[in-house]
Amino acid sequence: MNPVKSYGAINKNAAIAPMQIERRVLGAHDVSIDILYCGVCHSDIHMARSEWGPSVYPIVPGHEIVGIVKAVGSAVTQFKVGQTAGVGVFVDSCRTCPSCQGGQEQYCDNNFTPTYNGYERDGKTPTFGGYSSNIVVDEKYTLHIPFTDHLDQVAPLLCAGITTYSPLKFAGVGKGHKVAVLGLGGLGHMGVKFAVAMGAEVTMLSTSPSKEADAKRLGAHHFVLSTDKEQMKKLSNHFDFILNTVAAHHDMNAFLHLLKLEGKMLIVGIPPEDHRIAAASLISKRRSIIGSNIGGIAETQEMLNYCAEHNILSDIELIPMNEINVAYERIIKSDVKYRFVIDMKTI
Repeated sequence: MNPVKSYGAINKNAAIAPMQIERRVLGAHDVSIDILYCGVCHSDIHMARSEWGPSVYPIVPGHEIVGIVKAVGSAVTQFKVGQTAGVGVFVDSCRTCPSCQGGQEQYCDNNFTPTYNGYERDGKTPTFGGYSSNIVVDEKYTLHIPFTDHLDQVAPLLCAGITTYSPLKFAGVGKGHKVAVLGLGGLGHMGVKFAVAMGAEVTMLSTSPSKEADAKRLGAHHFVLSTDKEQMKKLSNHFDFILNTVAAHHDMNAFLHLLKLEGKMLIVGIPPEDHRIAAASLISKRRSIIGSNIGGIAETQEMLNYCAEHNILSDIELIPMNEINVAYERIIKSDVKYRFVIDMKTI
């Protein structure tokens, strides 16, 4: 095993602090990556604090990873030393179930292996994430980064990017469609960029009037305050799709009537409480609700290539490693535009 500098938590009440972990010795199919940048996802906070159930401690968060290949195993064919590589939300899966065989590893019937807060396929070796100087990953679960610069802004694409790209692509969003993005945050800002690039007419729905200028800077064609009953009434039966990125409690029924006949609400946010859905809102216009969870390896690579082709990057604030606990508190207060990224040279 190889010792690696990292930052993590020893229990749910502990601050994120320096620690040393061990990475496995390079296997035949492994890629060793020296990490340059790691994005900070709100799920890092949830899992560091065991807010989504008991976490595996010690925990080293981080699943938006960009770095440089340091070494490759003897059987690796897809990566070379010196190339830029990325790692997203998972680092393995069962590889044999229909989902994995179909390139949908994120829906692995036997559960994918998370980049952190989980165990390798042996069921006993813990996984540690990107708040560290190095990571070792099987080449099949490693991504090519088709960017030569702005790599700090690329990092959040590995989670926030694919989380919003995948449902929009699945739904077939394109020219002539009217798309609403509900919530302007780490996910919402990427949703606006993708929907605009795909050719849709995009409306930002937000409870905060202060976000109008930013929404339009990001490319949104319209901005509507969801607390304004008159504006909302005018949008009845208006949208083909609503991308719902909200992770806080909200009344989803207040937005379903904005969908036109056979309109679809695409869910990517996970609120702390389950929604109550009015069946009549769905039945009356054959509307539907679709959930979506990140993307498979092939689709994530497709998304990265799409971003490179269309010059799509995340809006970030770059921070040194020792500011991570302050960043956590700011994320909770929605005080970031729109993703923190750690400069891992500062570890």
